[in-house]
Amino acid sequence: MAKSVMVMGTSSHVGKSVLATALCRIFRQDGHRVAPFKIQNMSRNSAVTPDGLEMSRAQATQAEAAGVPPNAHMNPILLKPTDGRSSQVIVQGRVYADQSAASYMRSDKEELWRVAEESFRYLSERFPVIVMEGAGSPVEMNLKARDLANMRAAEMADAAVLLVADIERGGVFAAVVGTLDLLEPAERARVMGIVINKFRGDTTLFDDGVRFLEERTGIPVLGVIPYLPDLAIDEEDSLGLDAPRYEPRHTGGLRIGIVPLPHVANFSDVDPLFWEPDVDPFFGRNPEDLRDVDAIIVPGTKNTMDDLAWLHATGWSDALQHARSRDCPILGICGGYQMLGQVVRDPDAFESHRLEVPGLGWAPIETTLVSPKRTIWVEGQLAGPWTSVPIKGYEIHMGQTISVGNTAPLAAVRAAGETKWRPDGIVLEDMAVVGTYLHGILDNQGFRELWLNQVRQRAGVGPKRSTLSVAALRDRAYDRLATAVRGHLRLDLLYTAMRMGQDTLNELGDEKHGSIS
Repeated sequence: MAKSVMVMGTSSHVGKSVLATALCRIFRQDGHRVAPFKIQNMSRNSAVTPDGLEMSRAQATQAEAAGVPPNAHMNPILLKPTDGRSSQVIVQGRVYADQSAASYMRSDKEELWRVAEESFRYLSERFPVIVMEGAGSPVEMNLKARDLANMRAAEMADAAVLLVADIERGGVFAAVVGTLDLLEPAERARVMGIVINKFRGDTTLFDDGVRFLEERTGIPVLGVIPYLPDLAIDEEDSLGLDAPRYEPRHTGGLRIGIVPLPHVANFSDVDPLFWEPDVDPFFGRNPEDLRDVDAIIVPGTKNTMDDLAWLHATGWSDALQHARSRDCPILGICGGYQMLGQVVRDPDAFESHRLEVPGLGWAPIETTLVSPKRTIWVEGQLAGPWTSVPIKGYEIHMGQTISVGNTAPLAAVRAAGETKWRPDGIVLEDMAVVGTYLHGILDNQGFRELWLNQVRQRAGVGPKRSTLSVAALRDRAYDRLATAVRGHLRLDLLYTAMRMGQDTLNELGDEKHGSIS
């Protein structure tokens, strides 16, 4: 069996995903072939694997840090909330069911557990090292009996457990001691180390805290990890929108307002704009925030129907119409693209009780939500006068969009194995309005430069060349993260607890590196 470590937290959003990402990079740097694994994740931020399956964004990011392709077995169960009461359940990359939260939590999960075991076996047969991640807290006592993602998973994998607590939240001692106290003795015995995360300032100031925790619990504190701002690493879910990178910068650059849809999904699509030096993107808080912006982005959503109705009911639609009347460029991505048209229909109630919601009315397109969901990677080139600009991205949507008038597509794309090109999206008036189904569209340096220069032209600013490579930026971010964690984590104790040596070589051979088929 693979050697496994599991990163567990005293609560949600304590930094489990980031620490797991760091460990994936560290093990890779140390010569180990490593894969991430999280049985169950709840997030609207998802990714598409090379074979067209859907998985959580966090484990796809960890796979990238580990230097291996993302695989749906790395996250066998993904819950994508569609509203405050129900979620779409994705199992091993495919839609399994739509369930209310109550129904899912009370259901017999033995079938899902067997799927999780199958996925873990798949990975452990191919990777000598697995970095696991828990979900929320392992001691939510009202849910613990049906919890698949924490201690039951650690027992299955015979994993050494790191317990992570976020000192920024306050109450870190109660969080750690209370969590350990609520674990069963056999579960507590699996916890081989405590990690204090997000410490600001001189970490030696917590030396007394380390002594208290070690004396009180009998478990070593493996590290006090400093607060690491502005990591260029994808956030797991919408809680990440509070990250410093998303705060307005006020540098005097292009002001790009992002509509804060209630069910926003895959908001990492806009991250490249936050890394461009002369761009000031921000998530709006109220419709008035769009009054003087240079451009607007309507992002993706897990519930186009309800979010489009929300736009009309809360004044955002009026603000968007006003921006359009002054020729403010607008980019709609996936659900945001669907909203640009005449109407969105949901006759089978996939997302909402609403059968039809009028769109913003700018593009002569109509969208109907249909099954099955489309999840696929595509590549191609922009259409019209920009055919020399290559693009690639991935689709995750149930919408089928048709033209009901004269439209110009944004791009011609095709998936691997397809011989025919097909149109994607729309473009109006020299990119005054752009819509696309492609997540990751702004990762494409050529498109991003072209679109921003159209925005600059309308703002009376000269064109600029983009030098930002998103892939290179993320790769440097993984190395930076690994370096920071190495400097503050007792890796010797971690290796010992995992019963492995740092000089262990890739047990499958270098010739198989990068393949997990």
